[in-house]
Amino acid sequence: MTATARHAGKTALVTGGSRGIGRAISRRLAREGALVAVHYGHDLTAAERTVKEIEADGGRAFPVHAELGVPGDADTLWSAFDRALAQQDAPEGLDILVNNAGITLPRPFAQVTEADYDRVFAINTKAPFFIIQRGLDRLRDGGRIVNISSVATRVAFPPIVSYTMTKAALDYLTLSLAQELGPRGITVNAVAPGYTETEINPTLAVPEIRRRYSEASAFGRLGDPADIADVVSFVASDDARWVTGQWIDASGGAHLGV
Repeated sequence: MTATARHAGKTALVTGGSRGIGRAISRRLAREGALVAVHYGHDLTAAERTVKEIEADGGRAFPVHAELGVPGDADTLWSAFDRALAQQDAPEGLDILVNNAGITLPRPFAQVTEADYDRVFAINTKAPFFIIQRGLDRLRDGGRIVNISSVATRVAFPPIVSYTMTKAALDYLTLSLAQELGPRGITVNAVAPGYTETEINPTLAVPEIRRRYSEASAFGRLGDPADIADVVSFVASDDARWVTGQWIDASGGAHLGV
């Protein structure tokens, strides 16, 4: 455990929590005391690995399975969460919800099919909308909702236009829900990564792309998933109780000069 335990006694759910940025978020929240539900859609092995890593660090976690982007996904997720949580030594309910799960669609405007469009919106926008809606009776007053957005919503980047549209929609959901849930003391914020080094980004294996993405940051490097997880942990903490409805750039200053 870290020197701080600002999430002690809290229960968190991280969608897409088994790999990449989600894995780093799960591990960070657990290191600071949260019991973490590590959601996964398809890769049980990755989820179990993340849970074991958390336990090896002295934290507590459990996997939760639900495929997103299909009818009834939110209800399936919450049913799985309730069943798994009942097996833990923890009270019912939730304190921190991180909507991290998502897919990219590296396809220019002219090549996006209706099926592509429907799928990326189903997973990146529709799923978090209904996960939040169906989960509000579980989220305790004073809770935290963190939506993972993208710095791409602030710059023109045509190769991922439909993906970026899903994140822009999530940004508005963040703003609207922050006002609606304020009376309950629930904060809602969006954290926006930039170019980040993850195992599921195959384009980073191309030296020219890697160089270009690194140079986009003010620091001249790619982001590490831990860079994003640290920001999410802060936003999910009581230290950020006066911060809501905000879009927080966690891109390392990507495209500041553009």
